Amino acid sequence: MDPFAKAVASAALGCDAGLVCWARDPRAMRAAIVFAPEEPLEKAMGAVFAVALGVGDAIGALGPPEVALHYVWPDIVKVNGGSCGRLRAAAATTDPAAVPDWLVVGLTVDYAWEEETDEPGRDPERTVLAEEGCIEVTPLRLLESWSRHTLVWVHRLMDDGFEPLHAAWRERAWRMGEEVEPGAVFLGLDEHGGMILRRGRETELRPLTVMLEDLS
Repeated sequence: MDPFAKAVASAALGCDAGLVCWARDPRAMRAAIVFAPEEPLEKAMGAVFAVALGVGDAIGALGPPEVALHYVWPDIVKVNGGSCGRLRAAAATTDPAAVPDWLVVGLTVDYAWEEETDEPGRDPERTVLAEEGCIEVTPLRLLESWSRHTLVWVHRLMDDGFEPLHAAWRERAWRMGEEVEPGAVFLGLDEHGGMILRRGRETELRPLTVMLEDLS
């Protein structure tokens, strides 16, 4: 079963916060974690950054030092310029001002190509860890390290708020300060992790809640 779907189903049934669901997959690390926020969804979405920073730190700790890791807002993890991981999120509500009963953040990081459908170079925008010198960063090792690093960031979020996560994410932000869409420059993040874009003289804000999946 997909770990994200399992975590969502478990959360809806009232499981304890901190539940981690994962799949034994030799080609990818696939996992999801359940949160029980005590604040409005808009603010609780900072957990997405904790998960992203956790996997970034894990790859940094296990992989070779020359590996370059970046985050593409809101949900992509890049390794050496190629998309290698993706985050997902779902909550009991999509109302940014409401306190959700639960929030689930899922993560997939590709380790090896799918033999039947993928091959190196077929999609130059994608990559896998094994192709980027991270052959020893196996899915199981990455899962164990990610769990530890994510827990550190979750505690940091609870104790110090979103600011330190914001600062750490910015250090690896992909194309911040550049044009990311025709006529739109990525200026940075707001206090809840939303994307701030400048279009000419106008400023546009995209809240992080736009990444929430529709469960209806």
